[in-house]
Amino acid sequence: MSPATPQEVAGTLVLSLPLSEASAKVRTGPPNDDEADYALPVWAGEIPLRLTPLAPIPDPKLLAGVELPTSVQHYTRNSSRQS
Repeated sequence: MSPATPQEVAGTLVLSLPLSEASAKVRTGPPNDDEADYALPVWAGEIPLRLTPLAPIPDPKLLAGVELPTSVQHYTRNSSRQS
């Protein structure tokens, strides 16, 4: 990878903000466009995303011999009970 050019650096802004609170609007279902927008030749729709747990990764500083708990082995986001 080559270093950024002076023009790329000049055209790039990185902004960092500390957040003590945040909010998000979440909804489900198809878009709710204005009726006039449906006459436009522009794609509208949803891209379904899902969060799927992968294999657990132990802490590198974990004491030797500490076993992976069953609750972690069988973790699912939809589980109503966590042991």
